[in-house]
Amino acid sequence: MRALILDTETTGLDPATGDRVLEVAAIEVVNFMPTGREFHRLIDPQRDVPEEAARIHGFTREMLAGKPLFDAILPDLLDFLADDPVVAHNAPFDFNFLDHEFRRCGAPVIDRRRMVDTLAIAKARFPGLPNSLDALCRRFAVDNSMRTSHNALLDVKLLSQVYLELMGGKQPGLALAAQATGPVLVASTGPAGPRQPRPIVPSPGELERHAAFMARFKENPWAATGAAPSTSPGTP
Repeated sequence: MRALILDTETTGLDPATGDRVLEVAAIEVVNFMPTGREFHRLIDPQRDVPEEAARIHGFTREMLAGKPLFDAILPDLLDFLADDPVVAHNAPFDFNFLDHEFRRCGAPVIDRRRMVDTLAIAKARFPGLPNSLDALCRRFAVDNSMRTSHNALLDVKLLSQVYLELMGGKQPGLALAAQATGPVLVASTGPAGPRQPRPIVPSPGELERHAAFMARFKENPWAATGAAPSTSPGTP
């Protein structure tokens, strides 16, 4: 499953009053894991950057002068996003700004059905608790010590780790018990810390009851080999 983790930085809070996007970043995740592919552009907003906004993300009008305009980066952005889900923290904010920028360029807006809002997910999972990106990083032990300002590329990398946790746990920590002789539970890392694998090995009595149960079937393809049948192509 492919998805894009996206963030924008802007000149203010309301595109309806003339605020513009000045930075867009997105990274690709497949099965919740970053693939290393990323999209990142700084954009000339064609207007001033208020001091209060510059304090948040660190970008000034002078730093952005001469950067590409939004319509110049739009084809590459659309190509990167393709038709996959777009994940953002407080996603309606980013989508609202992108809607205005897309309309300025005469392009169709991103279908809201593709939007995944991690803030809404976090509020449902942790009602009544702080659910900002920083708060979630602390809750899930995601290192955000380098986040001294709201940089879109850094934020999407942090959000990708938070999104992974919100959807069920860190995939890199998954492991099977090395010495197990039968099916095992999977070890993972979550907010409560590492979980120890617990091998599940059937007892002799369980094996006998299983054999008795299987003997009731007229055809038992596992009886001869003691293993499950192959599912390789060409198997009858």
